[in-house]
Amino acid sequence: MEPIHFEHNRAAAGAIARYYESPPLAYVHSYGCQQNVNDGEKIKGVLADAGFGLCDAPQQADLILFNTCAVREHAEQRVFGNVGALKSLKKQKPGLIIGLCGCMAQQPAVVEKIRQSYPFVDLVFGVNGIDTLPQLLAEKLAGGNKRLLQAPAERTEIVEQVPIRRDSRFRAWLPIMYGCDNFCTYCIVPYVRGRERSRRPADVLAEFRGLVAAGYKEITLLGQNVNSYGKGLEQPIDFSDLLELLCKEPGDYHLRFMTSHPKDASRKLIDTIARNERICSHIHLPVQCGSDRVLREMNRHYTVAQYLDLVEYARTAIPGVTFSSDIIVGFPGETEEDFEATLDLVRKVGYMQLFTFIYSKRTGTRAASMPDPVTHKEKARRMARLLAMQDEIACGLVAGLAGKTQRVLVEGHGRQEGTLSGRLSNNLVVEFAGPAALVGEYAPVHFTGSRGTILTGELAQ
Repeated sequence: MEPIHFEHNRAAAGAIARYYESPPLAYVHSYGCQQNVNDGEKIKGVLADAGFGLCDAPQQADLILFNTCAVREHAEQRVFGNVGALKSLKKQKPGLIIGLCGCMAQQPAVVEKIRQSYPFVDLVFGVNGIDTLPQLLAEKLAGGNKRLLQAPAERTEIVEQVPIRRDSRFRAWLPIMYGCDNFCTYCIVPYVRGRERSRRPADVLAEFRGLVAAGYKEITLLGQNVNSYGKGLEQPIDFSDLLELLCKEPGDYHLRFMTSHPKDASRKLIDTIARNERICSHIHLPVQCGSDRVLREMNRHYTVAQYLDLVEYARTAIPGVTFSSDIIVGFPGETEEDFEATLDLVRKVGYMQLFTFIYSKRTGTRAASMPDPVTHKEKARRMARLLAMQDEIACGLVAGLAGKTQRVLVEGHGRQEGTLSGRLSNNLVVEFAGPAALVGEYAPVHFTGSRGTILTGELAQ
């Protein structure tokens, strides 16, 4: 199917409008990473542009669409479980359209499983089909009981100016590139999202300017590996150059970015962050493991020493910088010695946050065929040890901030009744009493203490 140009998509919207007696409602749920969340916002925008209203409950919907994640087996099983639970709803509402899209839908085996085992699912399309959705829906409505289960196909072009309905009025995701060329042996992403494609700087800048003009206070640049931005573009530019370009725009905002692959993170990037106060002093730098042997098996292309050198350089260059990371426990063949090396790395870096996962086998990746003799029970024990260490480190770092005052972005209500929740530049969360009108604004907060890894504070005078 040829890409749909949005200005020429009126015919599909008209067909949808003629089918329903009143404006139809869509329920969209996205699983997984920030890129998926942003894709979900685009799905909502495209549907709204085609005449759909949006609802918060599947029972209200004329269209239910699950935007899926394939990074871990648990995420896939959760999707299948939630799809299966819709069978009875479909019986009650035969005209209900149920669809699946995103990374899971990019795998031929998943499409076939939907075809064979979930006959009440009407629509399947992959990660690069959001702009085709109105036409697919119009075709589905015209075809009655016909199912549209698209075989996954990779599209190399980047579709710009996709309509979008953002979930927040003050925080925004801004993709700068799509896909991945790294082929880490445990990761399915390059197979489902395709090879790296960078957006043109002018297109990124135009969207960024629109966000700043609309009053967005925190803008997060997205990519599977933002540090490889620029490869393949006619204009010579890298990620550090793009950050410098964006930071020149006037306005009251902060920049974040993720994900940053250590093999491509450079001292130039660190220097760029240090020069620009608009860039948050927090770096998400996924290390995955603290063993050089396992890192080679993972195809990560850096050593522990190189990783630590970058961390130390950042600490020297950026006052108050904090780090977060991803760690996989129980990669095939991980020994107790390898795991101890990971614990040693965590001690040395002192991460403010860790996102930890027990290895999940992904069919089609190299790691899926590697010998994996360690039991799940032992992997779970290792995970518990890692989490206990990280809790102790993070609680100590958070407690050490008591007595300081910083400007925070107020994001919403806190866990404690009567409090608000704000986020610091270093990605920590603080709870404090204050008026609800502050949500979406910056506020000065004095830190009075901590509760675990959550700061407590009060509005500064």
